[in-house]
Amino acid sequence: MSTLSTASTSGRRKPPAGNVPRKRAKGRAVWEDRPTLVGQFGKGMVLTVVVLAIALPLYAIVLTSFSSEGAITRAGGSLVVVPDGLSLGAYREIFSNGVVTRAVLVSVGITVVGTAVSMVLSILCAYGLSRARSFGHRFFLGAMIFTMFFGGGLIPGFLVVSELHGYDNYWALILPSCLSVFNILIMRGFYQATAQEMIDAARIDGAGEWRILWSVVLPTTKAVTAVMTLFYAVGYWGSWFNTLLYMPFDNSKWSLSYVLYEYVNLGAKMPGVDTAGAGDTVQHQAASPFGISMAVVVLTLIPILVVYPFLQKHFTKGMLTGAIKG
Repeated sequence: MSTLSTASTSGRRKPPAGNVPRKRAKGRAVWEDRPTLVGQFGKGMVLTVVVLAIALPLYAIVLTSFSSEGAITRAGGSLVVVPDGLSLGAYREIFSNGVVTRAVLVSVGITVVGTAVSMVLSILCAYGLSRARSFGHRFFLGAMIFTMFFGGGLIPGFLVVSELHGYDNYWALILPSCLSVFNILIMRGFYQATAQEMIDAARIDGAGEWRILWSVVLPTTKAVTAVMTLFYAVGYWGSWFNTLLYMPFDNSKWSLSYVLYEYVNLGAKMPGVDTAGAGDTVQHQAASPFGISMAVVVLTLIPILVVYPFLQKHFTKGMLTGAIKG
């Protein structure tokens, strides 16, 4: 009788007590159910591996930048994993010659000005394209999308910037890359989702397009504004290729990313201090060249690590909302 009670009418055995799966609520997806113990353990293992894959290289880079030359030598000239002889010599070295200090100021200036220019232009373009009855919006939208698939190329772009006297000028580091069609399209999607009733109410109150954009559209799309600001800022901060193209000879105008490119990727000596006078005489460096390289890497990472926590909330919200719209 007990056997019959544990068997279903279809012949299948019922699961033992305690392992009975919870009944899924109607309309609830499978991934919304609480994971099993095995699932939680698997997620924890995957997250642990991902965190370690990100944190360990950062830890080794930071530790190496604060390590003495002897500690780096004992580590085989590679990244230091175990603290052994901490020193600030690498940071004293890179800030003593002025090249890195100027590069930091140049990068900050380009990032602030470039991000402001990019956001103003992107907001205006996105808002204009989001209004269905705006003049020529279909033509301009098609023209902008066309550039996503067919670009002019590197040489024509270089010739245009050079003919406009952009060579060896700071604006050549900003204007050629100040607009991203992809970002504009994302912002346009958010602006189109603004409730039409709010816009109509603003019009009835006498608001024009500028007022609607400033008082209605932008306050309701703070998430995408924060995300795009971060995108543009990170792009300008890490940009080095425009410096290579348009001002490769004057190291006083180099950005920090280009100094990093020269000094770390190409293995060059620290610009401006590698030679003492004429000839190939190399100036003595108090810190290990590899430690100095890692100190420059840390300098490039600090602004992103400082800014990102403040924008993380908007960043997550904006990306998730954009994915749902997608």
